Amino acid sequence: MALTQVSSNKCCDGYQKVFEHDSSELKCKMKFGIYLPPKAESSKCPVLYWLSGLTCTEQNFITKAGAQQAASENGIIIVAPDTSPRGCNIEGEEESWDFGTGAGFYVNATQEPWKTNYRMYAYVTEESVSAFAPICNPIQCAWGQKAFSGYLGSDKSTWELYDATVLAESYSGPELDILIDQGRDDQFLSSSQLLPDNLIAACSKKKIPVVFRLQQGYDHSYYFIFSFINDHIKHHAKYLNA
Repeated sequence: MALTQVSSNKCCDGYQKVFEHDSSELKCKMKFGIYLPPKAESSKCPVLYWLSGLTCTEQNFITKAGAQQAASENGIIIVAPDTSPRGCNIEGEEESWDFGTGAGFYVNATQEPWKTNYRMYAYVTEESVSAFAPICNPIQCAWGQKAFSGYLGSDKSTWELYDATVLAESYSGPELDILIDQGRDDQFLSSSQLLPDNLIAACSKKKIPVVFRLQQGYDHSYYFIFSFINDHIKHHAKYLNA
């Protein structure tokens, strides 16, 4: 995979870079951000992948979250991919903010006309766990139902492959240590789009440790993420640098 460097800026003694490449999975040009801490100049470093939410590009996290300082101090590389294919000229992909462009939902679409390009799961996992206000149970909320029916069709058993709550209910892998921050004043929490209680219940049933912090006065914005991102970098660094 040939990479073209789009930008490089020194930041917190490391470098915040953006690259562009031709994606074999998505059949289009894609960009991603990558922060390289100073430690990366002389040794290998662990990598965290940040998966942004609806409407975002690779720019939102790298310009708004303020994660570079903690990544620099803990020797962590952070990769921030885009959230969907771009410029595919698929009919309808620009009509809605929560489906199509900027809203790939990190699934491999199986339905026309999306299945050729909208393969974000394969893109993130093959080509190229903490959370902030995640959509914890998408098969039970309006956002997830709209996206999954459009990308995956009506067979709801295929939806479950991408639902964190369902995956937790059947999890039998290595021990996990999950940290979730959620703003109490998040408008999407009150409108039942995020459903963190469902995920917490599933984890409790499987005895998966979860620290869930409901943060008073915070909303769904990057001001919220900026306020707590250092805790999440340190949470991962405990294990990645062990």
